[in-house]
Amino acid sequence: MLNKKTQYAFKALTYLAERQSQGPMLIADIAKKKKIPLKFLENILLELKKAGMLDSKKGKGGGYFLNIPASKIPLADIIRKIDGPISMLPCTSLYFYERCKNCDEKNCGLHDIMIQVRDANLKILENKTVADLITLQKKK
Repeated sequence: MLNKKTQYAFKALTYLAERQSQGPMLIADIAKKKKIPLKFLENILLELKKAGMLDSKKGKGGGYFLNIPASKIPLADIIRKIDGPISMLPCTSLYFYERCKNCDEKNCGLHDIMIQVRDANLKILENKTVADLITLQKKK
């Protein structure tokens, strides 16, 4: 399940992408329009900036803006940067692998099924972008 922080990251990124032509956006405006707690949003935007998805400009006319096109930001990257592993078990994670305690991966049916679940999720999340979220919103 996606945590609130990741859900807010999606909201903030789609908001910035929809208004990209308007230039940098103030954190307070994003927080108000998307109903995201300001302090929480500050941390999220900093993480996205560190990940290279956003940049910021200080001073008059400043704020946050997309550093790369929305069509080049896969949903999987956002989840990994904000929430961590996409996989449901640490032993099936591609980027955050950890061996499960008291488990033999070679003889674990759950491990094998969770790899299939992970791969099915990744097939979608790595091929859908922030731009796709905007397109879907407009259809509703």
